[in-house]
Amino acid sequence: MKILLNILIITILSINLSSADELQVFNFTETELAELKVRKVRGADNKTLYTLGTNDKGNYLKSVADNAASGLGKEINIDLNKTPFINITWKIEKDLSGIKENTKKGHDFAARVFVIKKTGATPLSNRAINYVFSSNNEVGANFSSPYTKKSIDNVLASTKNNLNEWVTVKANVKADFKRLHDLDVNELDGIAIMSDTDNSKMKSIAYFQNIYFSSQ
Repeated sequence: MKILLNILIITILSINLSSADELQVFNFTETELAELKVRKVRGADNKTLYTLGTNDKGNYLKSVADNAASGLGKEINIDLNKTPFINITWKIEKDLSGIKENTKKGHDFAARVFVIKKTGATPLSNRAINYVFSSNNEVGANFSSPYTKKSIDNVLASTKNNLNEWVTVKANVKADFKRLHDLDVNELDGIAIMSDTDNSKMKSIAYFQNIYFSSQ
C-alpha cells in the first residue's frame, strides 16, 4: 500500500446522517457505482476490478485484485457520538496466505474498509483506521501501516477462521480512534473500500455487503 490517505476521499457525496440510529453507507447499486470513482494507488500496475451482485441478503460488491490496487471512497460526515459503531458484512473467496502484512512487501489485504478523519490542511495529515479482513493475522491484531503511522491496520476478521464464508463484524470507531491514535473524534470525514495486491503481486477475490453505522 502506498500513501492512501490522499486518494481515498475521492467522491463528494453530501449525506446528512445526523438523526438515524442506523446509517447505511453503501447501497452497492449501479447508480452508486457509477458515481463513485475508482482511483488506482500510485505505482500499482493495475486497478482492482469491482462488480455488483445480489444474493438473498441483498446487493453486494465483488472485488478482484490481480497485482492491483485501487479504492472506492466517499466523503461523508458521520456523527460518532450518535452512531459510533461500524458494521461490515464481507467474505474472502481467495486470500493472500503467506504474506507479512505489516511489511512494505506484504502490506496487502483482500478486503479493507478505511474510516478517515481530517486532522490538517492536506490529505497527508489525515488519520485513518483501516479495518481489515486479514489473510495471516489473528482477529484483534493491530499495527501501523509500514508506509505511514497515521494509518492503523486493525484486524476484524481473518481467513484463518473464516475462508470463503460470510462474516459480520462490528467495531466502535470512536473508541478505536482514542485507543489507536489517542484522538477524541466526534465526526468522521470519509470512508473507503479497497482490495489491494500491488505489493505481493498476488490475486485476491473478496465481497462486501451491508456496511453501515449504528448506535450500538
